[in-house]
Amino acid sequence: MRRLPPVLLEDGCPRELISLIRTILAASKEISFRVGQGALSGVLGSTLDENIQGETQKKLDVLTNQLLKDILLESGYVKAIASEEEDFTVAGNPDAQYIVAFDPLDGSSNTDINSLVGTIFSIMPAPEGSDPADHTIFMQPGKNQVAAGYILYGPSTVLALTTGKGTRFFTLDKTQGTFLLTQDFAKVPVDTNEFAINASNQRHWQPAMQNYINDLLAGETGPRERNFNMRWIAAMVGDVHRVLCRGGVFTYPTDTKDPNKPHKLRLLYEANPMAMLIEQAGGIASTGTERIMDIQPNAIHQRVAVILGSKNEVETCLNYHK
Repeated sequence: MRRLPPVLLEDGCPRELISLIRTILAASKEISFRVGQGALSGVLGSTLDENIQGETQKKLDVLTNQLLKDILLESGYVKAIASEEEDFTVAGNPDAQYIVAFDPLDGSSNTDINSLVGTIFSIMPAPEGSDPADHTIFMQPGKNQVAAGYILYGPSTVLALTTGKGTRFFTLDKTQGTFLLTQDFAKVPVDTNEFAINASNQRHWQPAMQNYINDLLAGETGPRERNFNMRWIAAMVGDVHRVLCRGGVFTYPTDTKDPNKPHKLRLLYEANPMAMLIEQAGGIASTGTERIMDIQPNAIHQRVAVILGSKNEVETCLNYHK
C-alpha cells in the first residue's frame, strides 16, 4: 500500500496543494484521537452556544473547528478559511494560492451515541491579488474546486479524496500515523436498491420527492417493480461514504418545515465537496433542478437541496422533478 504524497505526485498534483492536504490530515489525526476517546476525552455533550446556523454547538464542534482553523492558518498554505462554525471567513496568508471551506465535524450529534462522524473539506484556488479578508473570494462554483474530501471517523479512520483524477480511499495506519492507499479508484454502481433520506420529514417534501419515495416504498408491487432498502446514518459523511462504497442515493431535498430554511445542507463545505467526490466516482450530484457544482454561491453559509449517488437512480429521481 502506498502513502498519500507519492500517489498525488504521480497525478501531477502541485506540491503546495499536497502540503495543504497533509496539513488538513495532520489535524484529522488529532480529531480522530479525540473522537476515539469518547467520554474519556471529556468533550462530549453540548455547549451553551449556537453557531451561525442557529444550531446548538457540541463541545467537539468547537474543538475540531479550532484545531483545523489554527493549523491551516499557521501553515501559510491558505489565503482564507470558511467554516460551518465561523460566522465569517477568516483571513490567512495574503500570498497563499488556496482557500479552504470545511465542516469540522459533520454529524457531531452522533458523538454522544458513538456513531459515525467526519470532517468535510473543499479546496479552491484563491483569486490572484485578492484580499484575504474579502469573503467574496469564496463565491466560486464547485466546479472550480482543485481538491475535495472527507475524513470519516469510524472503526477505522478513512480519507476519501479527489484532486480531479478520480476518487480514492486512504486509511490511517495508527501505528505509523500515515494514510495509506486502500482503494485506488472508487466507482459508484450505476444501479442501486438503496436510498438514504430523513423519512420523518416526508410530509414537508415537495410533490416530486413525495411521489418518488412513495414509488420506492411500494416495492415489487409498485411501478418500480423491485424492492428498495432505506438507510439513514444522520451524518452526511457516513451516508455518502456508503454510496461511494456500494452505491445508493442520498438526498436531503427541499422541504416546507421551516419556510425560512427550505434546504438543510450547506453548499460550500458540504454539497460541493461531496458532489465532486461522487462525480469523480461516476455518480451524479444535483439539487433536483441543476448540477450542484454549477451553482454560483451568493453567501458563505448558503444552503441547497441535494440528490446524489448512483447515476441511473439519480436520473430516475430527477425525472420526477421535470
